[in-house]
Amino acid sequence: MSGRHTLAETERAVSGRLGGLQLDFAAMTAVQNLHRTASAIRNHFEQTVLGEAGLSWTGFVVLWVTWIWDSLETRDAAEEAGISKGTLTGVVKTLESKGLVQRASLPADGRLVLLQITPAGKRLMLQLFPQVNATEVYTVSPLEAAEIDSLAGSLRRILTHLENGRTAEAASVPASLDGT
Repeated sequence: MSGRHTLAETERAVSGRLGGLQLDFAAMTAVQNLHRTASAIRNHFEQTVLGEAGLSWTGFVVLWVTWIWDSLETRDAAEEAGISKGTLTGVVKTLESKGLVQRASLPADGRLVLLQITPAGKRLMLQLFPQVNATEVYTVSPLEAAEIDSLAGSLRRILTHLENGRTAEAASVPASLDGT
């Protein structure tokens, strides 16, 4: 449960409130359950393995993308982590204060800032990630192996669809509206 009400209570309340509208309830239920599940997973990780390491979910994700790519521009780190540049600023300050990442100006363009993982950040990720993975295993443990593969494939297709749609939307914006 990720909120005050159980999933069943929420579904009954939604059905009661929206039952008279012409909606695709299957799509709504799938997306709402995906959202609630993602929130519950995030909370579980923060209350267990990440909390023990002194990291928030967002801090972990920023550290993760920096670890995977070694270094990247802050704007790219924000995009990879799925957060705003403003949110990234606060997260990076926290990670810097822990000695896990560092910022550096790019020599070619001093306006751009590079985010790099520190040796301490690498050590933490090498220590932490097996625990994170064990929590991932626990999270999907109610499912059979084939269901896990199917779920991963389904989520990948949704993500790819949304990424492709975003690219198509950006390409269809008239030049007069996108500032070029």
